[in-house]
Parts: sequence; C-alpha cells; structure tokens
Amino acid sequence: MAKVLTPEMYEMYAELRAKSMPSGFTLDFVIQTGVDNPGHPYIMTVGCVASDEESFEVFRELFDPIIEDRQGDYKPSDERKTDLNPDNLQGGDNLDPNYVLSSRVHTGRSIRGFCLPPHCSRGEHPAIEKLAVEALSSLDSDLAGRYYALKSMTEAEQQQLINDRFLFDKPVSPLLLATGMKTFLVWINEEDHLRVISIQKGGNIKEVFTGFCNGLTQIETLFKSKNYEFMWNPHLGYILTCPSNLGTGLWAGAHIKLPHLGKHKKFSEVLKRLQLQKRGTGGVDTAAVGGVFDVFNADSLGFSKVELVQMVVDSVKPLIEMQQRLEQGQAINDLMPAQK
Repeated sequence: MAKVLTPEMYEMYAELRAKSMPSGFTLDFVIQTGVDNPGHPYIMTVGCVASDEESFEVFRELFDPIIEDRQGDYKPSDERKTDLNPDNLQGGDNLDPNYVLSSRVHTGRSIRGFCLPPHCSRGEHPAIEKLAVEALSSLDSDLAGRYYALKSMTEAEQQQLINDRFLFDKPVSPLLLATGMKTFLVWINEEDHLRVISIQKGGNIKEVFTGFCNGLTQIETLFKSKNYEFMWNPHLGYILTCPSNLGTGLWAGAHIKLPHLGKHKKFSEVLKRLQLQKRGTGGVDTAAVGGVFDVFNADSLGFSKVELVQMVVDSVKPLIEMQQRLEQGQAINDLMPAQK
C-alpha cells in the first residue's frame, strides 16, 4: 500500500478519500491496517483490505497497482484461470515423509450479500454463523463433524485444537467449525467469511487436494441450495478480504525439514525462483523451529487451483535434494532452479 500511496499520489488520495461505499466504508478504512502496521519482520505485507466486492472497483486506482505488484504482474485486463479437477495434478502422492511432515491446501470464500469481516455489522456476524452452520451440517457423512463456537469452547478444547494445528494460536476469531475426520475444517468469521482447510500428516499432497476439492464443491452446492452465492468476478476471481488472497484464494503448502538449506545464503533466492514463500510452522509471525519451515505458493491470482498445487509439488523435491546435498557437505550451485 505504501509503495503505491506515495506523497506524489496526493491528488489520487484526495479523490479517493471523497468516495464512500453505501455501508460507510471509506479509503481510511481501506488503508488503516497498513497505517497501523507499517512493516513485518518476515514478509512484505499488503497493508489494505476491502469491505465488499464493489470496493475493488470504487477504489481501483489504489487496489489495481497493489494487486499487480503482489500477484506477479497480474494486469487489470487479465482474467483468472480455473481448474478444480484433482485428476489433473501430476504426482504429489509420494513426497518424502522423512522431510515433508504435513501437507495442506486451504482457501477462503465470501458470501455475497454480506460485508467482508473488516466491516461486518454486529448483526452480520451471527447471520453468517447461522447460515454457515446450517449449510455445513448437511455435508456428506464422510465430511460431517462437530461445531465449536469460541464463545462456548473450553480451554481444554482450545488447546487440543491448537495442538492438532487446527488453531495455530490462541483464537481471536469468533467461530470455528471442524470435522471429526480431523483432515477437513472450516473456520467461520475469521479473516474471511469462510476458510476451508484440508490438512494431514505426511507428503501426500494429492490426497489432501482431492479431499479439498470434494469438500469445497459440496460447500458451494449447499450454499447455492440456500440461494446464496460466493463473491466472484471474471477478473479478480473469488473476492476475499485481502488482495493477496484474490483469485483462487488457494494456498497449498507443506511443513518441510530443511535445517541446512534454511541457513543457506541462497535459500530466499531459491524460494523466489520457485514462486514460493516461507514462514514458521506456527503462522506468519513465527520463525522456523528445528529447521522446519512452512513453505507455500507466493501468488494466488493468475493461476488455476491445480497449477498452484502443482507449483508446490514440483518444488518440494528440489528443496529436499538441496537439503540432502548440504547434509553431505556438498555444494548446491548446480541445483539452483530457473525462475518460474
């Protein structure tokens, strides 16, 4: 946000500041998170949020260059790709479990007709909860599970969910819904209306992605049966709160043991060339512990869901090969990947 909204852009700022959404959402609300949080020690943050679908049009002079920069040169005239068929994924079912500790795929969805969480009214939060719980309670038996409301969850239940990696920190979001399978979850009213997550131990990302596709398809069908749609348009794809999550809104990744590579001076360059990013296993605000990194796709717009998961699948093996070389005290210069 700060890279775009420079002092030289004062005229644009003055023009956008005069605009307001019907809900009362203004430019000041759009940029407040970037003003309050001007930097982060591990990642380049976006620094702005939306209130609904129309925000990206009303404030497009600000959003378009931010999206283009954050989403790998995605132009205002570009249209997103779509592919939710797990059969089109090549490989990903046998990643080395000695290095890949767990795999996950997750995305967000926003329900048309409600403001996004940064600007939800007090009445919209419980309405979204009620609608989501009713819809998700109709999932097929293999996806059926238990609903947890944070306002009534015990400390023991909270801690167990954190231990299982279903809550990654003490919860601040209002609601959570998790299934008995413990591989498929839905968060409600967190950063987005819905956050759909498929996760399991080991390196079978293809199995994780297949479960994700099945569950997400069912969820969309259930909401349509209640006459609700998810926010979407041909240019930005699925609309979510943060511009970094537009398009597919999909993040595929794995917790990988890379103690040697993680300390190598070229690690960041390797990830950049593979179009990946990293963080600690406890979330965006954490560093790696014991050489274990959470590695996932850097972009979500301009690629189909299958392409994004394929990007991660194709990148894990060279990362492991580099780690193995370094374990043996050998150089990795000849293994440096080309820029994707």
